[in-house]
Amino acid sequence: MMMRHTSLIIPLFIVLTSLFIETLGTESKALLRFNRDFLINQTYWQLITGHLVHLSSNHLMLNLVGFALIWWLFLKNLPWLTWLILFTTSCLGVSLGLYWFNPELSWYVGLSGILHSFFIFGICRNIASGYRYEWLLLLAVSGKLAWEQFFGPMPGSAETAGGPVIVDAHLYGALIGLMMACYTYFPKRLSKNKNSKAE
Repeated sequence: MMMRHTSLIIPLFIVLTSLFIETLGTESKALLRFNRDFLINQTYWQLITGHLVHLSSNHLMLNLVGFALIWWLFLKNLPWLTWLILFTTSCLGVSLGLYWFNPELSWYVGLSGILHSFFIFGICRNIASGYRYEWLLLLAVSGKLAWEQFFGPMPGSAETAGGPVIVDAHLYGALIGLMMACYTYFPKRLSKNKNSKAE
């Protein structure tokens, strides 16, 4: 029971902080969003907080619904420390990816990048646990990411979000989630298979 409650710490932090930030004024949001000049201004917190700022209340609600689904389907029993590492690594990975590989981008907001990290991590977590149908889901997400890289955002996504969709953030998030899952779960899976063969 205690583990179940503590596993909610980071998800609740993400939801409540995002809701709180949405109540702030434009200037406060600008201080929290990810800005390319964070090194010059020494606003390093933007590497994290930028993902909790949103373009509008519709953008926020869309991301929170997606987050709730990912949490419920894949990550509701994830230990709080794993949540903390996953959240922090995803934020930093997406932010630094945008900083290094998207020099044309001056600022960025939204959960969608780290949601892709959570999603891929959750899918791979289930695959490592023996759920084979998740391979189809992984293939579908990979197809979506490929579409975005070749053809741009999914139809209607920009209108729904209320602004431009930075599809590279989705790609960086997915890669971070994949790397985190491979590091966390697949060595254990391989070790378990080797032990089974040895027996």
